[in-house]
Amino acid sequence: MKFLLTIKRLFRYMNVKKQLNLIYLLTLLLPILIIGITLLISSRQLLIEHYQTLVESDNTRVKSIMFDVTTTVNNISDDIFMDKKLQFFLETRYADEHDSYKKCSSYYKYISDYIAKNTFISSIDLYTTNPTIVSYASIKPTTSDILVSDWYIAATKYADVIWRSLPSKDSWGNATQELCLLRRIPIISTGEYAVLVIRISNIYLKNRIQNNSLSNTIAVNQDPVFFSTERRQSGNLLPVPIDYCKPMYKYSGQLSYESKKNIAQISTLVPYHSKDKIYILTINFNAFPDTARILFTIALIILLGAIIPYILFALFNQRFSTRIITLRREMHKASKGDYDIIDNFNGNDELTEVFSDLKIMIHSIKLMDSQMYEEKIQKQVLKNQQQKMEFKMLASQINPHFLYNTLETIRMKALMEGNLDVAKAIKLLGKSMHYVLENTGISSTSLQKELDYISIYLSIQKLRYKDRVNYQLHVPDFLNPEEYEILPLLLQPIVENSILHGLERAKYEGHIDIEVQTRDDELLIINIKDNGFGMTKEKLEELKEYIRIPVHKPNMSIGLYNISQRIKLFYGEAYGLEIKSHPMEGTCVTLTLPLHVTMEE
Repeated sequence: MKFLLTIKRLFRYMNVKKQLNLIYLLTLLLPILIIGITLLISSRQLLIEHYQTLVESDNTRVKSIMFDVTTTVNNISDDIFMDKKLQFFLETRYADEHDSYKKCSSYYKYISDYIAKNTFISSIDLYTTNPTIVSYASIKPTTSDILVSDWYIAATKYADVIWRSLPSKDSWGNATQELCLLRRIPIISTGEYAVLVIRISNIYLKNRIQNNSLSNTIAVNQDPVFFSTERRQSGNLLPVPIDYCKPMYKYSGQLSYESKKNIAQISTLVPYHSKDKIYILTINFNAFPDTARILFTIALIILLGAIIPYILFALFNQRFSTRIITLRREMHKASKGDYDIIDNFNGNDELTEVFSDLKIMIHSIKLMDSQMYEEKIQKQVLKNQQQKMEFKMLASQINPHFLYNTLETIRMKALMEGNLDVAKAIKLLGKSMHYVLENTGISSTSLQKELDYISIYLSIQKLRYKDRVNYQLHVPDFLNPEEYEILPLLLQPIVENSILHGLERAKYEGHIDIEVQTRDDELLIINIKDNGFGMTKEKLEELKEYIRIPVHKPNMSIGLYNISQRIKLFYGEAYGLEIKSHPMEGTCVTLTLPLHVTMEE
């Protein structure tokens, strides 16, 4: 009950999309994950048990092969051991080498028959201390090196059959190891011993054992490995730890081999009539990789079983949620007085009917608002006409010719009195006022006229500030300012800011550089630089934010905001002004305008 109450509370505070996702999670994804994880765990356990059974079966098979071979070899050694001809051959002292060679040849035929009839025998060697027997094929006199060898000492020391791994060479001359039966043969009449060595063929073992993908490695006692399906292991010790003290060591399960986890089986075989132990190691290197691949396939199927329904569910959920959001958005717009909603609403269900009712309601509201809006328009037209008349009346009160004549009279009086600076200042002021009045109310002027006006303005400021204000105008030779038009009175507020905020506190050598450039035959770039005090990073960011959204502050100029707005309103959002400044390094204001624009008054 508590679980159901929790689910209800969750649904209560969720939107529709989240509710549908929660339904998918609880009713489909969660059961699939539980079943999938259970299936993966049980499948892994079954696969590991299966591979373990295969390893155990193959280990038993190899153990059976080795038992048959060692038992048969042991029986052959019994036949040779009980042969009276062998006793006579070994105890006889021969008068010369010819006689010895003849007897050796005769007896070797007897031994070679065993080799020919039993393919599992690689060779049968007979080592004798009889000094009159010459070396012939498998019959070999015991040399001093053989007398001190470990295997020979062990063979003569015990009466039982012993098994050893002895070095050998294969048909290609490569060093290898072979499983060998060692047995001493007492010479009754002389009290000496001969040693019988029967070698088991690795080729035979390979043909019998290596018939699947499992790895088998065989060693006797603690001797080097005499057979392995992994060729690199031959001649080395067993690569896994074994408790040699146990009479019949056995291990079955997971085993680390070459830093990888594998499934292995180790068993012990005690050959017939022997105390030696043959250890058989069987490893399945592919068990865990194959298990991982199978589990990955199962997991992929489970994942697809969860993803494919989720994709279909998500598509439906997205479409359904989008329609609800669309309906809610349009209703919200209508509630805020925005009746410009979409015309079509996809689907043919209850939501579509709700949208149809919304359109009918909006249509009714529009009919009522249209009448009110027409009345407002009529009132506004009358108001605008009245404002235009008032503006014309105000403008007509200013007589430009009266101002020019008055300034000219004052200038002539200053010249008559010999005050040239005052006369020059009045003349520049007249030109400045003429340009301002001439361009008031028009939408364009030539770039040349704007630059001439800025030159006049800076000349007036230089009369005021003397050497604290110096300026230069840079126009490329290839650019004719008369051919280009820009908005009037764009540069003066920027130059004024450079003087007031950048150079006003300078005692001397203040510079303002105005540089005109073009870029890519598309843009007109005007840089206005000063070498004044500049601004900190924080002050610069504050100014940029003010230009974007003006807030009344005593130290902020409305001129830069007006320029930015004029450019963007007339040319578009791609154009405007950019400000760069560093403390004690000055400020640079860059205007970016279209190069080829035809303006009409």
